[in-house]
Amino acid sequence: MRILIIAIIFTLISGCSSNPKINEETNFTHSQPENISIVSHGWHTGFVIPAKDLQSLIPELGARFPNANYLEVGWGDKGFYQAEEVTTGLALQAIFWPTESIVHVVALKERPETSFPNSEVKTLCVDNERYALLIDFISKSFQRDSSNHVIPSKHGIYGDSQFYEGEGDYYLFNTCNKWTAKGLKSAKFDIDPTFKLTAGSIMSFLAAQAPSHTADMCTKKPLSSKPSPTSP
Repeated sequence: MRILIIAIIFTLISGCSSNPKINEETNFTHSQPENISIVSHGWHTGFVIPAKDLQSLIPELGARFPNANYLEVGWGDKGFYQAEEVTTGLALQAIFWPTESIVHVVALKERPETSFPNSEVKTLCVDNERYALLIDFISKSFQRDSSNHVIPSKHGIYGDSQFYEGEGDYYLFNTCNKWTAKGLKSAKFDIDPTFKLTAGSIMSFLAAQAPSHTADMCTKKPLSSKPSPTSP
């Protein structure tokens, strides 16, 4: 019976969308190395990136978060992530049954180490090509409507934040932490996302990257002024 159940689960997930895909090319360009941060809130990881770059690809984020210096972005299960009360049923459904995904965006004024003093933060420097691939991967994680606009959902769960409809299905082997791993793979880190299913596995990998990608390798510079937000 156990083998039958496992076979059914794998049959179900084999037909599921594994979007968003690892990003291997992009038309987005960036002129210099940049710091990226990965934040672990215990069970969930996400990226913190300069706001202006993602806003250049998604103007609606500029209109929604005009005063943000950074954006924290996470991807996850729509029902579980937005739930006012987390139940065992929601948790089991998120793990074992393919569900719609959601993207959570939080506006930050300060760097993530200051904004999230009780969370684990790893900040790394990546070159302009790798940074562009990551930003484009994050942009492609948002579902678009027929006019190519991102689709807002509920208000977010902390701070100045918003949910948006996500691209792809959430299930046992396509989790929020695997999404982070796919983002790192898109940025040409030598990571295998297959079994990077926990926050701990992501942060352990990043700890080993620090000597080659320390944040102080990026030139320290003031934040450049953001373009005026445009309406969708």
